[in-house]
Amino acid sequence: MSQPPQSPPDATIDTVAIDWALRMADPASADWDAFTDWLEADPDHAGRYDRAAAMLLDAADALAAHPDVMAAPVVVDDEPVMPARRWRPLGWIGGAVAAALVGMVGVPLWLDRPQPYAVETAAGEMRHIALPDGSRIMLAGGSRVTLDRADRRRAVVDRGEALFEVRHDAAHPFAVEARGIGLTDLGTVFDVRLGARAMRVAVAEGAVMVDPKGAALRLTPGQAVVAEGDRLIRQPVAVEQVGGWRQGRLAYDGAPLAEVAEDLSRFLRQPVAVMPAIADRGFRGTIELDAVREQPDLLGRLLDVRVRRQAAGWMLEPRG
Repeated sequence: MSQPPQSPPDATIDTVAIDWALRMADPASADWDAFTDWLEADPDHAGRYDRAAAMLLDAADALAAHPDVMAAPVVVDDEPVMPARRWRPLGWIGGAVAAALVGMVGVPLWLDRPQPYAVETAAGEMRHIALPDGSRIMLAGGSRVTLDRADRRRAVVDRGEALFEVRHDAAHPFAVEARGIGLTDLGTVFDVRLGARAMRVAVAEGAVMVDPKGAALRLTPGQAVVAEGDRLIRQPVAVEQVGGWRQGRLAYDGAPLAEVAEDLSRFLRQPVAVMPAIADRGFRGTIELDAVREQPDLLGRLLDVRVRRQAAGWMLEPRG
């Protein structure tokens, strides 16, 4: 059984009731067992829930009458993505008691709740995300990023690779999370790559603070950090290589073939695997993706391997 919504230690019971009203109105997040346990825990909970649900219905009507308070749309591949309600009206809830609850906790509390949504790409696809604040995200193939309509200056890289071009705002820094590590921009162009073995952040312009609440490593142009387990390893990187995949180039300076194969799988629409015997072998050089798409056998000469076609994709094997 899942746990009830978590609230700050000083949250009132009405805040928890609003959590439940929002959650139970969305079929994707409704949990009737946990909700029933919460209702039975205190006789007062049912009344609080009814009032919270009624307040949200009234808030929806108020927002419809004042569309200017809604968040500006995000643009994905030149198509606007408008904010959407996170819940559906509960027609079976009655009572005209919303005003008291609105006065107590206010509509802004509802508006400030996290409203996450995801943008993702298939292998071989790239997507451009234009955020309302002027920042931009370029999403590589086989990648996913989670954004928040309630906080347009926050993003989570869930998988793959993304290049961020951030419009600096000292009063509200742009925050990125990748595999549990926080990144804060200081007016920046930077690339975040999540691999099977490690996460890497590389900076092309401005600066990024890595793990601002912990190690607080400041990266400037030409610097990168690789996170492997609990270690943060600072590395140099050529500025022109940061986000080079946008121009169809993958550049490496000693990366293991396992990492190269992982990247190729995301950019070529074909799975690329590597034999364990050569997975850790380092590669230095640049791969032109268009050339490889036309002539897959080029990988053999570039990587000094044998490329074997499989039912699905390619296998990189030792020459023998």
